[in-house]
Amino acid sequence: MKPESNLNRSELERGGTQPSESLPSPEEMATAVAMTGRVLAELDRLLLGRQDFHRLVLVGILSQGHILLEGVPGVGKTALIKALGEILQLQFKRVQFTPDLMPSDILGSHLLQPNADGERQMVFQPGPVFTQILLADEINRASPKTQSALLEAMQERSVTLHGTSRPLPRPFFVMASQNPIELEGTYPLPEAQLDRFLFKLKVGEPSAEVLEGIISSRRRGEPPAVEQHLSQGALEDLFAILQRIFLPPAVARYVARLVAATHAKYLETTASPYGASIQRYVQYGASPRAAIAMAEAARAVALLDGRPTVGFEDVQRIAPAVLEHRMILNYQASFDGVDSGQLVQQLLQGLEVADLGLDGALDWVAGAP
Repeated sequence: MKPESNLNRSELERGGTQPSESLPSPEEMATAVAMTGRVLAELDRLLLGRQDFHRLVLVGILSQGHILLEGVPGVGKTALIKALGEILQLQFKRVQFTPDLMPSDILGSHLLQPNADGERQMVFQPGPVFTQILLADEINRASPKTQSALLEAMQERSVTLHGTSRPLPRPFFVMASQNPIELEGTYPLPEAQLDRFLFKLKVGEPSAEVLEGIISSRRRGEPPAVEQHLSQGALEDLFAILQRIFLPPAVARYVARLVAATHAKYLETTASPYGASIQRYVQYGASPRAAIAMAEAARAVALLDGRPTVGFEDVQRIAPAVLEHRMILNYQASFDGVDSGQLVQQLLQGLEVADLGLDGALDWVAGAP
């Protein structure tokens, strides 16, 4: 299965006119749904009680984005990432972030080693970031200096040391975890790094029924062995099909308006039921990277459902995971007990999917003042 597209990536992201022959065929969509269905079924078998959560994680993978998992210890964050690496047959490495971790411990360093002639020369030793899935466990325990070592790797998929840029393997994903309740010895992730995560997903505690299933069927809580695998070639085929999922102009504008509506300045010229809350509580709204992330993730949702075009409901399903960690709230929000999740829900409920003449949204997404 080697689908081809008549439009390049930039044209798709702009929501341009797309000829029908470039859309994935029904056969290709059926094959894609079957492959992703097997992955989801295997994740659901290995890790009980998290069907919707697994679906969001797979959407993030198909969108080729990085994912930040937030949850208390013992809820299966590490187990999920390890299982995903085995199912997708991707190279997997884990780094335990600690306060004394240095950037070279992640990126690699140059060592003085003898060559075949007996002369010493500097040889680059790649760090664990040179992999396909990097588990950054408890990422908020490392210092800001070490956290920032991942900025280039996450955005550019490359590492630059001593003036030399080295590409990372493709595909490349950073799957990071952090504990939201333990603050001693931790460093909050900077906004620039949070913005590079496609999703921030909260891993909740399992229900009593799920806990009963775990202790009844799994000794010491160990999940069963992985039985279903997806080859890297099949994963590349899914990426190629995703490129051809059509984003209609109306949906693209809805994405742009959602992102623009997180900015208080944009809302000064609009009358909206949610505008007062945004202006009262939001210090900085979502970046243009949020619009790009939402468009790609919405395409992945449509792919999982077997549809060659994106609908408004696809955007609404992934908007909280994309927007919540990108909105920076002020002290008034903390004082009033308001979080970004509540504000995103107000946006989704109050913003009409149809464009009613709101001007300037696309300018905001493009970064215009």
